[in-house]
Amino acid sequence: MRQAKVKFIAQNSTEQIEKFTNYLMLAGKKTIARKILSDCFELIQKKTKKKGAEVFEEAINNTKPAMEIRAKRVGGSVYQIPMEVKPFRRFQLASRWILNAARSKGGAPMSKKLADELIAASNNEGAAIKKKEDTHRMAQANKAFAHFARY
Repeated sequence: MRQAKVKFIAQNSTEQIEKFTNYLMLAGKKTIARKILSDCFELIQKKTKKKGAEVFEEAINNTKPAMEIRAKRVGGSVYQIPMEVKPFRRFQLASRWILNAARSKGGAPMSKKLADELIAASNNEGAAIKKKEDTHRMAQANKAFAHFARY
């Protein structure tokens, strides 16, 4: 009998921070990823006078999407079907969008770019929030195809 796969659902902030560190890591260099994240939290504390972990958690919660679109082939046509995002995937998408937004900026150390993006996301601003809003807008626009979700 097959065992069901256990999906990661981040429950407390330390687990979220560790998972985010893994997403931040490149080429297996976890110590560098941890250093970038700790420097980022220090910068956040200097700029906002709040704890870095609090701003991080608020930014992730603001960036988590509720709906996304998925391509589905029905009768020879491909439809963009809006679907609810599962909880384990919400954190993954939010983290990915924040990191991509930070990496796309240039001319500064990664810790500063990440701190700026986390502060912006905690204030419901920035590129990651725009990505979330675009995703929700696309899901709203394709609401007419929602009845294909059961196929």
